[in-house]
Amino acid sequence: MSDAILVLNAGSSSIKFSVFPGHVRPSRQGLICDGECEGIGHRVHFKAKDSAGVSLVDEYLAEGTTHEDALAALLRWLEGHFQDHRLVAAGHRVVHGGLLYTAPVRIDASVIVELRRLIPLAPLHQPHNLAAIAALSKLHPALPQIACFDTAFHHTQPEVATAFALPRRLTAEGIRRYGFHGLSYEYIASVLPDILGPAEADGRVVVAHLGSGASMCAMHRRKSVATTMGFTALDGLPMGSRCGNLDPGVVLYLIQEKGMTAQAVSDLLYHSSGLLGVSGVSDDMRTLLASDDPHAANAVALFVYRISRELGSLAAALGGLDALVFTAGIGEHAPEIRRRVCEQAVWLGVHFDEAANAAGGPRITITGSAASAWVIPTDEDLMIARHTWRLTKDDGTVRNRKRDMRSRHKGARAA
Repeated sequence: MSDAILVLNAGSSSIKFSVFPGHVRPSRQGLICDGECEGIGHRVHFKAKDSAGVSLVDEYLAEGTTHEDALAALLRWLEGHFQDHRLVAAGHRVVHGGLLYTAPVRIDASVIVELRRLIPLAPLHQPHNLAAIAALSKLHPALPQIACFDTAFHHTQPEVATAFALPRRLTAEGIRRYGFHGLSYEYIASVLPDILGPAEADGRVVVAHLGSGASMCAMHRRKSVATTMGFTALDGLPMGSRCGNLDPGVVLYLIQEKGMTAQAVSDLLYHSSGLLGVSGVSDDMRTLLASDDPHAANAVALFVYRISRELGSLAAALGGLDALVFTAGIGEHAPEIRRRVCEQAVWLGVHFDEAANAAGGPRITITGSAASAWVIPTDEDLMIARHTWRLTKDDGTVRNRKRDMRSRHKGARAA
């Protein structure tokens, strides 16, 4: 029987999952299966496919299925479908690790307490990350669980990049820039030498993680130097339904002059702004690019403009630009967005290759371009699996579970 690691990325209405081998360092080639339980709270669509993309399950669960119900169904299916594998650990994407967690950790009661304290800083994500951890603890109490943080990658930034111009007592309490999408940036950093070459990989690189949540990160020697998101995941680029960079005076105005409650402002900025708010059409870039509505065009133009502004800012933090990387849903699959961004980055030495971009890259700039541009698919699940494998391997979890299994088998034979 082979070991397996379960990777979970839980949201408000879905649980995305992957399963990797647990007896060796996980790799994309070793993926056992991945899938999603989508529509939690309603009629959940449970689907999974193997590493070749072949469907393994495609069914609907009962109306009103909860996170715990969905996880229970997933565990039953895994145990039934992969009887030659046993789960030895689970890794979770956790959006906010605060000041304390600068690297993945094994989850215990004290970790849970700290992560609950951070819920106000990531209200769209943290509660659901914790719900999945709690549900799995109840369903599989002996299974080691590892928390992998989206903020951890950015702890290499200098203080000048993380500080707000606020009184120091507030900074000491943890009000500072954290940055997010760190698992994605960590993966990109890990593959840069193989794709760009060692010298360029260690140079001045800006990575644009463009999806329903979007941010950008400046890297030097593959470490985070600056990023667009700050204290919460509202900051920086406009996103699917989040506002991005906003004068804090707007919040004061909405509360003081418009009489909005803090909750109403929160709902507005998190759920009704961004591409959705500007377009009035959709939060999906594919829909906006296909739309004839001028407001949809305005939303796309604003998205590209803000990327271009932030690219200049991050290049300034780096003292120049050697490479630009596009990743995540929009970055990987929207050549029109890549084209517009690259055409506005000529001043940084980016000279665009239309044919290469249409083909999806990986390089989308011409030979001799002073700064290169690339399309590199991200893989947050693989990073989580590797962290989980390393931590459970280092603390003897896998070894001890194997020893316990052998002891039980010996006992059974003796009986």
